[in-house]
Amino acid sequence: MDSAVTLVQTYLRLNGYFTVVEYPVVELRGEFRAATDLDVLAFRFPGSRRLIPGEAGHRRRHPPFRVDPVLDVPVDSADMLIGEVKEGEAKFNRGGRRAEVIGAALARFGCTPPDEADSVSQELLRSGTTSTSLGHSVRLVAFGSAADPSPDAPYRRISLGHALRYVESWMDEHWAVLRHTQLKDPVLSFLATLKKARVGLEDADR
Repeated sequence: MDSAVTLVQTYLRLNGYFTVVEYPVVELRGEFRAATDLDVLAFRFPGSRRLIPGEAGHRRRHPPFRVDPVLDVPVDSADMLIGEVKEGEAKFNRGGRRAEVIGAALARFGCTPPDEADSVSQELLRSGTTSTSLGHSVRLVAFGSAADPSPDAPYRRISLGHALRYVESWMDEHWAVLRHTQLKDPVLSFLATLKKARVGLEDADR
């Protein structure tokens, strides 16, 4: 998996999203062929919270769960993000901005009935955000290390630098919990190893 996609996946998971990355879309043009891969699809249920078993009745010793305000997560509806990830400019490829491709993903993940997929996708491409008849919010988000040169592009843009800072600060804030867990996420595992290594260096220098 691409390293930038891995970072974005970790960032979204920490904010309560279930993710699918590098999702292939197949089309029929006389014969079946690959249309494109969607870098990241992320779904978040409304009211998502973090609960640590056994904490009831005990003084809270860890910070409460807070969603990154940059994501502007809707409060009362399920939220579906269709994301493009670039190491350069934060923008969508032409293939990722085809209505039939987006519609296939929305229908596959149950965000809209198949007969509404095209109209929902067209509105999403026009405005960067829309709602479906099933009550889901759907949004386009581009991640990258540099600004999109088209400031009026109809989608949200989040820098990879911001995602990294968020993950690092989240790890620092919740280290009391994380230090007791086996981290399978590659980004969190790597950052945790760095953190433990730095602690070891500091102890050795004393």
